[in-house]
Amino acid sequence: MKSIKVRVAADGTKGYFGRARERARRLDRGEELEPAIIVSFENPADMMRVLSAERIRLLRLAKQKPAAVSDLASRLKRDTRAVSRDVDLLEEFGLLQSRYETNPGHGTRRIIYSPARQYQLLATI
Repeated sequence: MKSIKVRVAADGTKGYFGRARERARRLDRGEELEPAIIVSFENPADMMRVLSAERIRLLRLAKQKPAAVSDLASRLKRDTRAVSRDVDLLEEFGLLQSRYETNPGHGTRRIIYSPARQYQLLATI
């Protein structure tokens, strides 16, 4: 799977439409766009509610190598259920992804991985 850039912005509708116009201009000129995921928040406070310090630690760890939720929780010294909830939220925004794989003798386990080669967090105040 090709790794992509993930950009998280808190620049509201003005920033969103500005990016959309710029991408449209580039496409009109026949330029190829680099694959990217852009998550836009209306304001920095909303972004900070989703991207807490613990969730940023989780993103960093998942970016290093795919791991089971229980392994991530252990490495982060956090409760497995709390990490699972954080993974669900980050997955909802496209910042993490998961897949299920066979866990011999124990059914299946959820493996968490990052779709991004880098995360870019931008906030305009």
